[in-house]
Amino acid sequence: MTSLTLRIRRALSPLYPPEEVQALVRIICCEMLGFSSVELYMGRTVVLTEAQEALTADVLGRLCRHEPIQYIRGCTEFDGLTFRVEPGVLIPRPETAELVALIASEIPSPRRLLDVGTGSGCIAIALSKRFPEAETEAWDVSDEALAVARTNRELLQANVSFRRRDVFADEREEEGAYDLIVSNPPYVTESERAEMADNVLLWEPSSALFVPDDDPLRFYRRIGALAFGMLRRGGALYVEINRAYGAETAACLSGQGFREVCVRKDFYGNDRIVKAIR
Repeated sequence: MTSLTLRIRRALSPLYPPEEVQALVRIICCEMLGFSSVELYMGRTVVLTEAQEALTADVLGRLCRHEPIQYIRGCTEFDGLTFRVEPGVLIPRPETAELVALIASEIPSPRRLLDVGTGSGCIAIALSKRFPEAETEAWDVSDEALAVARTNRELLQANVSFRRRDVFADEREEEGAYDLIVSNPPYVTESERAEMADNVLLWEPSSALFVPDDDPLRFYRRIGALAFGMLRRGGALYVEINRAYGAETAACLSGQGFREVCVRKDFYGNDRIVKAIR
């Protein structure tokens, strides 16, 4: 096992920070090759089968091309559930799981909820598991993302209705239809590209990440306008945000007529979630 872990570290250390290399060693050895944690940490000698050798070479080659390990595995963990992911959908982040947990702690029993820009379906499916009695709906403009979301719905046996909707082209639904609307829309500005890692820039869908520098709040204005009409009185809107635009996003929603608008921080201490009440 020592020779295997050394091989992985030598291949990946020039490209990834030490803590990420350590995580990748564990994933490759335990989750993909099937060795136990005891074998990994005791450094026992192992001999790879032909299939294991081929898998190791393939995974290391793809990681060296900066492909995310989640795409290589074809899945990722989110809110205690295993979701299928593939190029074409954004990989769910821990900050988004915080959003789900916050909603679950603050909204006791929504009857009808909507996820705008669902991607892999992670928010909608996780909320449907937390609120099994609720009628859960989710929208996305991407057919590719909706196909992955529907696969996740079947794999996780969730009760979610997925629909193809373009928030900039389609009109809002019936007035007062929802108790809760949630969205994690694109919010990374084009000028922030230079700060991002290659495993994001080269592989994850740009349409799910970026907004123009001169209009960073474009999705929040539109989603806010739609949500103000579609939420019942007292209904809540939760959005994940760019940490640099907490005050601006809150001001935007306040200007649209929402009340009790507040900015919440993530576990890194960054502005990350805005909550607003209709």
